[in-house]
Amino acid sequence: MKVPRPWSARAWLDTAHVMIGLPVAVVLGGLTLVLVVSPPLLRRGMPWCTRVQRSRFAAFLGAHIPPVRTPSNWRSPATWRQIGYHLLSPFVSFAAAFLVAAVWGGAIVGLSSFLAPKLQQPPLEFVFDLRNNRVLAVFMVVGFVLLLLAPVLARGMAALDLSVARTLLGPSRSELGQRIETLTESRAGVIDAADAERRRIERDLHDGAQQRLVSLAMNLGLARATLTDLPEPAREAIERAHEEAKQALKELRDFVRGLHPAVLNDQGLDAALSGVAARAPFPVRLHVDIERRTSPTIEAVAFFTVSEALTNIAKHAAATKAEVKVRRAGDRLHVLVYDDGCGGARLDGGTGLRGLAQRIDSVDGSLRLSSPLGGPTTIEVELPCE
Repeated sequence: MKVPRPWSARAWLDTAHVMIGLPVAVVLGGLTLVLVVSPPLLRRGMPWCTRVQRSRFAAFLGAHIPPVRTPSNWRSPATWRQIGYHLLSPFVSFAAAFLVAAVWGGAIVGLSSFLAPKLQQPPLEFVFDLRNNRVLAVFMVVGFVLLLLAPVLARGMAALDLSVARTLLGPSRSELGQRIETLTESRAGVIDAADAERRRIERDLHDGAQQRLVSLAMNLGLARATLTDLPEPAREAIERAHEEAKQALKELRDFVRGLHPAVLNDQGLDAALSGVAARAPFPVRLHVDIERRTSPTIEAVAFFTVSEALTNIAKHAAATKAEVKVRRAGDRLHVLVYDDGCGGARLDGGTGLRGLAQRIDSVDGSLRLSSPLGGPTTIEVELPCE
């Protein structure tokens, strides 16, 4: 924890949080005592009291306390944790405010003691002789020490209050665990739905637009081959249209393959990666050892991992060869891509590897990159099989 300086904004915000917390805690504590006797009022009033305290922590400490679900039953543990905080808070706030005020006050009195001899009736003269230089020096030293101690104490009291609030006003460990499990399941559902949508779009393009382009290219090719007696401008127009249709068909096939290759669904990861390796502009040694298939989403992530890695190698690595190994060990799928290129690849160096890392993180996978300058480069990916 960084110690704030006495004159810093952090020190004064911590002090204000502690001092303002006392009247707020007293008012809300008294209100809680009133609400406890009436369960209907308790269900309505307790969330409001908790919001007031959470807003205080956010305003002065910049701390966010996660809200709890509004309990439908006033006997629920969440309600009684909140009641416990509001009843305990006045005592904690009183002790914190008293200590902080005493230390700040002592610092002010000690550092301003040099003014006492100039007053007609010096304060504390009935106890200390502030006209004595030794006594005055002691007061000054003590005041300086308290000045340095005051922001530390204010920070500590604010942290103590925040810790108690997080425990009693925030969700419990079981509630956090349930939220994490729910979010994990919903994220997995979103990822699976997105992958299923990509597969649907791939099928629609393959069965619709791609087939029409194939038919168009064939008809234009037939016209180009048979209608040789047409005028030169007409033949040139047919030839250009034929070439454009073939180019559009190629681009559409590349797009569909990049969206979600049909062979991945039909024949699995081994066949899909074989096609990627065969299209690479350099020799790729591929070894796939998977006894049984993983989930379609994980297969898609593994496929695009290898595909993107080989694309980056072709663009940037100046490699003469590459090696891809995919194996399943228990409930984990291991993917390794190696090349003998120039190295220097970084996860923050471009959108390709960064997007790849994000795709792997989305399924709770891990990525390790080793790419020293001069090469070689190794990408190791570990994915859950389900």
